Amino acid sequence: MEYWNPKAETMPRQELEAWQWRKLQRALRHARAHSPFWRERLPEEITSLEDYARRVPLLYKSDLLAAEQQAPPYGTWPSIDPVRGVRHHQTSGTSGNPPVRTIDTMGDWTWSVDTFCTSLHAMGVRPHHKGMVAFGYGLFMGFWGMHYALERMGCTVVPAGGLDSRTRIRLLVDYGIEVVGLTPSYAMRLIETAREMGIDLAEEANVKIILAGAEPRSKFTTRTIEEAFGARVFNAAGTTEFGGVFMFECPARRGACHIIESSVIEEVLHPETKQPVGYGEEGVRVTTGLSREGMQLFRHWTEDLVVRQPWSACGCGRTWDFYDGGIIRRVDDMRKIRGVSVTPVMVEDVVRAFDEVSEFTTSVRSVRGLDTVFIEVEPRTVPGGDLTTLTRRIAEEFKREIGIRPEVRLAPEGSLPRQEWKAARFRDERVLVSQH
Repeated sequence: MEYWNPKAETMPRQELEAWQWRKLQRALRHARAHSPFWRERLPEEITSLEDYARRVPLLYKSDLLAAEQQAPPYGTWPSIDPVRGVRHHQTSGTSGNPPVRTIDTMGDWTWSVDTFCTSLHAMGVRPHHKGMVAFGYGLFMGFWGMHYALERMGCTVVPAGGLDSRTRIRLLVDYGIEVVGLTPSYAMRLIETAREMGIDLAEEANVKIILAGAEPRSKFTTRTIEEAFGARVFNAAGTTEFGGVFMFECPARRGACHIIESSVIEEVLHPETKQPVGYGEEGVRVTTGLSREGMQLFRHWTEDLVVRQPWSACGCGRTWDFYDGGIIRRVDDMRKIRGVSVTPVMVEDVVRAFDEVSEFTTSVRSVRGLDTVFIEVEPRTVPGGDLTTLTRRIAEEFKREIGIRPEVRLAPEGSLPRQEWKAARFRDERVLVSQH
């Protein structure tokens, strides 16, 4: 097994924890000395990792937004003079909240790119590969780090930020690109576009490794992407608030997303009691960054639900623990519908299982006082498919798997939106009504 950072990735756990403690002490000193925001929140004389987890309050996104509003654009949060920053990024704002804005020094960006290198190398990316990031480069940090990581690793990078889907398909085929980074939603869009062009990606392209990140995906979406491209789909995740990648999927065990513990301390807490949960139990990620100089995070409540497992359960030789299945879902994605907890990924698991579905959207509305799920599906003709019974079969499967019978309707061909960024397929209109 090869590693990008052999010492960090295979360090004995006792040494790793001692290293984390030293890095945390340095990060705390820097934050107290340079950030007005953290000077007010961090207690003095923290004596251990356990003392840190007990005494430092949880940090919520609302805290960061409030700090920014005091002195826009970055507020009292930064631990540097923003003039030292070489990059500005901000969160996508897809949740409806204002974006969180961040600034990075050259050292921060060097570290951020290295977290991508660690992830890509683990997935099998090597210097002889050609890579494409099929992503509209902009203010969101997203796949920027992947582009720079491919360059640092010695790969040939084909820029595809401002291109349409057909041009990207042609580049994939003509240049024999082996590594692709995109969102799962946009991967589905490329599959659909290739089909319209009469191109069999598995036969005519040369893609070997796909990093499909930035949004949760169902098992059926993963299977569809892998079969269509003839490639292995990997998971990785990072956040703008953290500034880099914090986990990546290991090829040695499907779904094992190792935490980059040389750069982060991760706690998993019960979503209601906020108390630690053990290995194998579902809880919310609480993250502390150890390597970023400009915008520091201490005990950030992420809303990400995960199940942590010990490093030894993977067998790849890394001593970093992992999240089984990566981010399972987000706490704020959960919706109660007629007493049943429903998430967008649960809906996608059901709908994507039907090959006749090209695209879909879901909405929840109150109809005569009864919460009702509406699913619009854009169909396509497939061998052996039966469009005449499609809506009934989806409704029955939804009822069987989730416990609610939805209203399923067919949408005209090409009428539903396609996006290269995070797809917004789930809309709770009850929330909109209650806000007016």
